[in-house]
Formats: sequence, C-alpha cells, structure tokens
Amino acid sequence: MNTLTEENYLKALFSLSAESGNITVARLSKRMGVKMPTVTSMMKKLARKKMVQYTKYRPLLLTEKGRREALLIIRRHRLVEMFLVKTMNYGWDEVHDLAEQIEHIEAPEFFDRIDRLLNHPEIDPHGEPIPDRSGRLAATPYATLNGCRPGDTVRVRAVTDSSNGFLQYLNKRGLRLGARVRVKAVEPFDGSMLVSYGTRRSETLAHTVCEKLLVERV
Repeated sequence: MNTLTEENYLKALFSLSAESGNITVARLSKRMGVKMPTVTSMMKKLARKKMVQYTKYRPLLLTEKGRREALLIIRRHRLVEMFLVKTMNYGWDEVHDLAEQIEHIEAPEFFDRIDRLLNHPEIDPHGEPIPDRSGRLAATPYATLNGCRPGDTVRVRAVTDSSNGFLQYLNKRGLRLGARVRVKAVEPFDGSMLVSYGTRRSETLAHTVCEKLLVERV
C-alpha cells in the first residue's frame, strides 16, 4: 500500500513524463513544491518499491509497476470527477480539488461501483481519457490549438489544465468541450490567436490558453 504522498509523487512523475521524456529531480522538486533533498529521499524510497529507476545525476524513470500505479490513481481521480459532474451536478471547474482528496481512498470496489453507475465512461469532464481497471490508457489523437493555422476549423475535445482558475476563464468566454472553433489569425509576436466560436465572432486567446486546449480537426 502506498501513502498519500507517494501517490502524489507517482502522479507528478507520470505527468512530467507525458510532457517530456526527461524528468529531473529539479523539475520534480518544482512540480511538488518541495526541496530537492526531499525529492531525492522519496525517489530512493520509491526505487526500493520497484516503482522508479533512480540513479544519481540521471533522469528519473517510472518502472512499469510505477506507471501502472500512477494510472490507477489517475483512474480513480477521473472517475470521481465524472461522478461529481454527472450525478451531483458540480461544474467542471469545481471537481478537481474534491477528486484530489477522494482518489486516495483504498477501496477498489467503491471506484468500480462509480464506474458501473456511470456506465463505464471513457473520458472525464475535461475530455481526458480514463484508464481502465488494468491501468491501460487509450491514446487520444488530438493536437493543441496553438498548432493550428489561420483558416483551420477544429472542435475542442479536451483541456490539459483542470485548475479552477483556467476552467473559470473558459467559462467566462463560453468556451466548452465540443465547441467548434475557427482560427482567423495568429499573432507572430506572442502566438496569441484570433478565433471565432459560437456567438463570438472575434475572440483573442493567449498562447498559454491555446496550448492547453486539445482539438480535433473538423
């Protein structure tokens, strides 16, 4: 059985590995908000559990066991988020912090019941895929909005940032999953985009927003 702190480290390692292959102690320290010696101590502990490959001055690597454990935690988190939205009528911007607390409950049947109650959902409220009971994660063939060009028309399928602040920003602009977005122009200086969607015929989105929106070409 892993502790809450160990589970949070495993999630952070998985997230960083998805962003880019190289995970350093320094990057993990910044992500977790703790000092590097604290991270090193935890990596040694997880290495003893065969969940991380740790060698001094080398990139950190999740083992297959560690990756599976991380994905099962992510599964619990995303199932809870979906339950809160679909069954308890929470907004998609209200569920992340609650799911962070509930995901650490050691009760597999509890999460399996949520899965059955929701008829085995494949994605969470933010469009992210939900890993299956074996810790397998389906690939999503989506691109980021900031990779699109003027004239492209796409549909928003997922967001990579489920923080309250970011989702509330999208709420204020009426930009939700499924929105059909047309790219009108891209600003060369800062990468911001002029787009249209729904009833909004001219909306400027910052580069930092566009890179967090996963889209599918229409």
